[in-house]
Amino acid sequence: MLQPYAPHADPLSTMADGTVKQINPFTGTEVWTVPGRGHRPLGVGGPEPSPLNPTHHGRYCAFCEARCLETPPEKARLVRDGASWSTLRRIDPEDIGATVAEFRRIPNLFEIVSYGYWHHNYGYTMPPAAQEHRRRYLASPAGREHVLRVVHQRWSASGRTDAAWDALTLEEKLAEAAGFFGGGHDVIVARRHYVEGATHDHQLASSGTMTPQEHAAYTSFTVEALKDLYDANRYARYVAVFQNWLKPAGASFDHLHKQLVAIDERGVQTELEVQRLRANHNLYNELAVDYAGYHNLVVAENDYAIAFAGFGHRYPTLEIYSTSPRCRPWEHTPEEIQGMSDLIHACHAATGAAVPCNEEWHHQPPDLDLPMPWHVGVKWRVSTLAGFEGGTKIYLNTIDPWNLRDRVVPELQRLRAQGAIAPSIRIATECRCRPNSLRYNPVLRTD
Repeated sequence: MLQPYAPHADPLSTMADGTVKQINPFTGTEVWTVPGRGHRPLGVGGPEPSPLNPTHHGRYCAFCEARCLETPPEKARLVRDGASWSTLRRIDPEDIGATVAEFRRIPNLFEIVSYGYWHHNYGYTMPPAAQEHRRRYLASPAGREHVLRVVHQRWSASGRTDAAWDALTLEEKLAEAAGFFGGGHDVIVARRHYVEGATHDHQLASSGTMTPQEHAAYTSFTVEALKDLYDANRYARYVAVFQNWLKPAGASFDHLHKQLVAIDERGVQTELEVQRLRANHNLYNELAVDYAGYHNLVVAENDYAIAFAGFGHRYPTLEIYSTSPRCRPWEHTPEEIQGMSDLIHACHAATGAAVPCNEEWHHQPPDLDLPMPWHVGVKWRVSTLAGFEGGTKIYLNTIDPWNLRDRVVPELQRLRAQGAIAPSIRIATECRCRPNSLRYNPVLRTD
């Protein structure tokens, strides 16, 4: 009987010449780091920085705060009053300018999984609150004009003609906007395009340029949206959460934003993890956090989460694991969300705004009966897959986990000394992590 391919059991091995071979313990992905290939600048090369035109402030791209009518109607916005934050839901068109949105939750204009997909395949209809928002928004002349303008923008971008648009009735045109109110692909958009006081166009506002408090609000707002998407669509088996930073990492705009996409499958990554998790409920302790600790790859921790240099990834990856006994982000306490946010923020700050990266969230799906801790990967998109990878399915990662650790730890120490990251973070040798530090396993839980 033909046996399936089985990779080497040890996730990390170092050859005599210094080549590091990595096996992802969850997916089986094989990665090599060859000596001498990792000593390259990480940031995106480009033209010399240009001075910013102050008259363009707030209007640099379609995600900017002064161009909010170029995006679909908001589902929610997060506003700030001193040290307090509050969520305003389903803003009426007349109230858009009444508050300053630090973060906006808007539908994606070009959905990966559309409202029509859910409606035609499952009979899904938008929930009553979304229907009421749609009715109220379209009853306003300003709201109807806004929706028609954005729908026409998408219509034109897809290559359809104005003549075909003009042939539609008003009802047919408005029907094109159903996903704006009941869709399952949302974007969380930050207010700033550039850092406060920026003078040149290389001073982009990234996750790492926020304060820890701002980033915690950003994370909590995303968690709220994650729960909302599950609550709104009983057919959604998983909601993917990710952030593409800079165009080499897949971003349409160099403006900070996260995306959430409801899908009717768990996804390949999650299914591969589930297969292994069924055989070993302590998988994430043994083959992630514990393994990183035994190999001195932990870069930081706090009382609620731990970060380490990951292994077996196609790109250099910092991994952040929640140590909460609760596995779904929306079931975490505010302190636990803050703890995760602080380490994610610190990893972005240590990475730097010039490095393209993806932030990918993983969590226990609602229909899963196995413990899967909330964990996040920050992947540095500093190399391009080529023919060798395509032909062998062995991926060349230019930075091995120890090199990644050695780049990140001194930067974290510098940032903490400057007060740029949360002071509660313990870095590298200060960490107190012990075996089985993840408390998600039912055998280990004490609550």
